[in-house]
Amino acid sequence: MKKHLIHFLLVAVLSICSAAAFAQTTVKGQLVDSETGEPLVGAAVMVEGTSQGTVTDIDGYFKQGVAQGGTLVFKYVGFKDLKKKITQKGASVDLGAIQMEPDAVVLKDVVITSSVAVARKTPVAVSTVNPISIEDKIGSQELPQILKSTPGVYASNEGGGYGDSNIKIRGFKSEYVAMMINGVPMNGMENQKVYMSNWGGLIDVASSIQVQRGLGASKVSTPSVGGSQNIITKTTDAKMGGFISYGMGNDGYNKVMFSVSSGLTKDGWAFTLLGARDSRDGYIQGTESEAYTWFMSVAKRFNDNHQLSFTAFGAPQWHNQRSMPNGLNIKEYQRVKQWMGEESPYRYNSTFGYRNGQVMNSSRNEYHKPQMSLNHLWQIDHKSSLSTAAYMSIGTGAGYSGTGVTGYSSSWYGTANDGTVNTQFRCPDGTFDYDAVDKLNADNYTNPVNVSGMPNYNGSLMIMNKASNDHFWTGLISTYTTKLGDYFDFYGGIDFRYYKGLHKNVITDLFGGQYYVDSYNRKTVLAENSQNGGVASWVNQKLGVGDVIRRDYDGFVMYEGGFAQLEYNKDKVSAFVSGGLTNTSYWRKDRFYYSGDKQVSSKKHYLGGNLKAGLNYNLDEYNNVFFNTGFISRAPIFDNTFINSQSSHERNPDAKNEKVYSFELGYGYRSHYFTANVNAYYTMWKDKALYDTGSYEDANGASQRWTMNMSGAQANHMGIELDFIAKPFRWMEVNGMFSWGDWRWNGTAKGFMMNTEGQIMANSRGEIATDMNNVDQYKYTIKMDNVQVGGSAQTTAALGLTFRPLKGLRLNADWNFFARNYADYDIDASQATQKDAYVVEKPWEIPSWSTFDVSAGYTFDLGKIRATLSGNVNNLFNQEYIADARDGSNHDWETATRVIYGWGRTYSVRLKFNF
Repeated sequence: MKKHLIHFLLVAVLSICSAAAFAQTTVKGQLVDSETGEPLVGAAVMVEGTSQGTVTDIDGYFKQGVAQGGTLVFKYVGFKDLKKKITQKGASVDLGAIQMEPDAVVLKDVVITSSVAVARKTPVAVSTVNPISIEDKIGSQELPQILKSTPGVYASNEGGGYGDSNIKIRGFKSEYVAMMINGVPMNGMENQKVYMSNWGGLIDVASSIQVQRGLGASKVSTPSVGGSQNIITKTTDAKMGGFISYGMGNDGYNKVMFSVSSGLTKDGWAFTLLGARDSRDGYIQGTESEAYTWFMSVAKRFNDNHQLSFTAFGAPQWHNQRSMPNGLNIKEYQRVKQWMGEESPYRYNSTFGYRNGQVMNSSRNEYHKPQMSLNHLWQIDHKSSLSTAAYMSIGTGAGYSGTGVTGYSSSWYGTANDGTVNTQFRCPDGTFDYDAVDKLNADNYTNPVNVSGMPNYNGSLMIMNKASNDHFWTGLISTYTTKLGDYFDFYGGIDFRYYKGLHKNVITDLFGGQYYVDSYNRKTVLAENSQNGGVASWVNQKLGVGDVIRRDYDGFVMYEGGFAQLEYNKDKVSAFVSGGLTNTSYWRKDRFYYSGDKQVSSKKHYLGGNLKAGLNYNLDEYNNVFFNTGFISRAPIFDNTFINSQSSHERNPDAKNEKVYSFELGYGYRSHYFTANVNAYYTMWKDKALYDTGSYEDANGASQRWTMNMSGAQANHMGIELDFIAKPFRWMEVNGMFSWGDWRWNGTAKGFMMNTEGQIMANSRGEIATDMNNVDQYKYTIKMDNVQVGGSAQTTAALGLTFRPLKGLRLNADWNFFARNYADYDIDASQATQKDAYVVEKPWEIPSWSTFDVSAGYTFDLGKIRATLSGNVNNLFNQEYIADARDGSNHDWETATRVIYGWGRTYSVRLKFNF
């Protein structure tokens, strides 16, 4: 009996020990791309040394049993293998989000400037929109709209048509917000603006969008001022497959899209093709549109050291727009209710009408701006690499609008500058009467009129013209990266760009007339006029369809830059210091106002540069703090370097570099269940150039133009920003943000009023200044002390919920709030005098508003095909709100002009098949 008892105890002890040794722990987590945060679907999760394993689901999640002390191996095509030893004890372990790093030598498009910020390392304020969020929330919206829940960001749709949206960051307009595609800067070379209609299909090819606020982490020779948005396009997919999708929605929205990828062949080749067509009737009355997207990427991996890829993308489109100048005043919206019936008056478009029974809109845009890039990645050795991109963009297109002789300008086609609807050419139903314009021109042949400053004539008084703005743009960006010892990384590179913009206005329709006489046209015949004492006068030419009016010139920009950055990374500390130098050259060629060897102006060079520094310190595995600071000396834009860039070679003597000083502090917290960031910033913007133009009558009663370039203005932008993501449950995510800004103009702007010949005017009557020894007496002064910056909400907030109640099902709800949005305004130089400074007053504060958006998506398998059905409703409760306005004379709602109401409820559904 005793012997049996000993055997029993021995077996029991061995059994307990064996059970402990082979105890299984259920490990769960989510695999994501370390750069974009995109969930990795179908990644392999293996138990090392066994055949046990599983794959991640459509959200990147997995659940796998493993013995305590065992190791999990994660594998995914295009990413480095990752191993994790399971040391935690317990029946269940949650590893949270596990980041996998892309394999640099496996097919991966070259992000030339390494401008993707890394959490807990790069000391900048950053927000990233991953592909899942893009697909869930974009619906029929444009790219800027998906960023409206980002701190400091304000997006609106001014023109009302497809592609008319714009984005501002921390109160800075698009010309001070860097837009990059795969790290290549794409802001316009002449005015630095970004026209989203040129990039309407960019959302279709985006794999992630990263918004860096402030100076940012981009390694370029000229960094951003307000912030930057870097769109990383879809890569040459290393896996064979593709998708096809179809979407439809309100107001005739229809969109079909497809993509195919070859996968990586045995010879190291791969290609991806994408195409899309988007058509819609438009939410705003008469804003029909048609747009296409095409994208191709071809890559060749020669060996572990060399990869070559070619990427091309384009989005040809045409779209009708809201009346120009945009918007009515608030009282006018009440008046147009009689014309809109059951439709909202805020959808009214005063340029929409009919001609000979056919729909017509005089405000229209068409453009195609393809971008092509040849990228080479050379892994020189284990510590050094060289990435180079040669790119080219050829843009063609124009904006169409109505115009006419003095007294019949563009405002007659829609609304006047005071926001009232023109009624002379208005049908009883409120549409524009284009037939009446035909009749006006026909009657003018039998009843000649006298236009001030011009002889009697009987040409067309009102016509249509297109403002062509074609361009050729090419550039080269190359970045060398190497490690210096164990803790230092060095980046250095060059940034070369050449640009030629072709600008001219061409008559497209005489509206029943036989010719048109353009008062701006200097290509005329000189004649003697005995009635004015033998003084030479201009004899105006008779122009027809296809003839050039107003302008015909080329703008040239040459840009050379270099940059360098040194980074330090050790343990808890990441720090960097960087700098760049630039030389920007401007000149123009004018075929309209100049002839012979005088057509080409001289070149003007502006030397600029920047210096940035920053540091991030990880207090522990959860907490980090950072700061960054910098100085930018930025060349003035092309238009401000000339007295009038549309018509004159004369230089603006007051044009100077703008200076920007910036400082930022931030704190971050990251865990499996909660992530939060808070930061405070201060940006001082000095020597901001201001520009205004107007007209006066000369001694002969003829209308002449004046321009005023003013310098010395200053703006201070400061604020705080907070964003967070909470994951209390695997099936639930809560995200939110709050942003408060205090953006104000400051200082005094001064400048001369000049005529088209570049001469300083003594007064607004056109008299030329004579006392050049005391030239400052002719300067005009505008004071801008403590005046709010207009055009962007200075307080914003957002709260979003995402639910995954079932496998493959996602439900999203988002609330966005906007307040302290002040009406935008132009500096009205005509209000200034040479004796007393004109003091700018506080602009009208637009009422605050909020909107709710909801979306849902369900992913399921149909055999070997994965399908996703999704739907979106934006502005669920059909909230009426004012998104933009121009300040009026009394700085209140009654005098505000160009008031733009936001869109009401919109919806869309989409079905997508992946194969």
